[in-house]
Amino acid sequence: MTQILPNNTAGERKPWRGASEAPFVRIRDLSKRFAEIPAVDDVSLDIWKGEIFCLLGGSGCGKSTLLRMLAGFEAPTSGRIEIDGQDLSNVPPEVRPTNMMFQSYALFPHMTVEANVAYGLRREGMRRAEAMDRTADMLRLVQLSGLEKRRPHQLSGGQRQRVALARSLVKRPKLLLLDEPLGALDRKLREETQFELMNIQDRMGITFIVVTHDQEEAMTLATRIGVMDAGRIRQIDEPRVVYERPANRFVADFIGTVNIFEGTVDAAAPDAMRVRTPEGPVLVRPLKGLRHNQSVAVAVRPEKMSLTREPTGADNQLQATVVDYAYMGDVTIYKLALPGGRTLKVSKANHGLEARPISWDEPVHVGFSTAAGVVLTA
Repeated sequence: MTQILPNNTAGERKPWRGASEAPFVRIRDLSKRFAEIPAVDDVSLDIWKGEIFCLLGGSGCGKSTLLRMLAGFEAPTSGRIEIDGQDLSNVPPEVRPTNMMFQSYALFPHMTVEANVAYGLRREGMRRAEAMDRTADMLRLVQLSGLEKRRPHQLSGGQRQRVALARSLVKRPKLLLLDEPLGALDRKLREETQFELMNIQDRMGITFIVVTHDQEEAMTLATRIGVMDAGRIRQIDEPRVVYERPANRFVADFIGTVNIFEGTVDAAAPDAMRVRTPEGPVLVRPLKGLRHNQSVAVAVRPEKMSLTREPTGADNQLQATVVDYAYMGDVTIYKLALPGGRTLKVSKANHGLEARPISWDEPVHVGFSTAAGVVLTA
């Protein structure tokens, strides 16, 4: 029978916040070069048992290459990979305690759902009765009971995705590697499947490492996110921290939408610091270690800005004109022009049908608090 574990996975325990528990996956100084071009460049990270760790980045950033090295499909140029205390840097993929789920699902079209899921068990020589029992357990877990005799072409995209997941999990790997696992699904189905995937992972207690370019997918699935760029990890943290406190301009700009004010440190007080910008002074929370006239950037998310026809008492106030807007249902996204030509994006929550909503070419006031801005030095 499939072992169902209690809901005590890494997402609740957060072992990375302390030093009491050893990491399940250790990657140290890992690099991979193709013809002297670095695909993965000196990456080190720790992943704990029970995590859903997401590697997030754009095309060509090295995330899939890193995943393939974990699976054993690519040999590192240098560095070390440990899983559950065992050095696997030079261990072939077929004997690693890992399994990999590909974006294409790679199902056998001539086989039934049942045969696809049981394939790996039968290849290992497991007795047929035991393999069928475990396969049935897994199909119940992914809610495919009753579809055992169908073939892949008779299934929906979401069902094929769950067959691929069941086949990856049925061998009970210590580590499951997922390469863009939901990329082939439409938006609504992808959102539904994200929660199914988290529930299955939580019940089985298997560690997941997910590669994705989809920010919303990473923010939904992950216990922690590693943001990659040009072969390097630019920040590792919990989704809320990555979004609210980006470590550098790349992460701030890559994750979600952001307005960035370039400037220099002007003056600091116990409760606020003033930054000179072309758009005017911006007040933010003080940050230790900065010097007068140091170049910095202030990142402000659109939803942390207010948009009104009349000025408010916000710490920071800017005048602007509405250039364009898009009604999104729950929010309206406004594109605004400042007097100097700079544009901003501000999101305004929709609370129903307004008698006179803000529209094109209107003069408006943009406000935000000292706490809304994040000071970036890198």
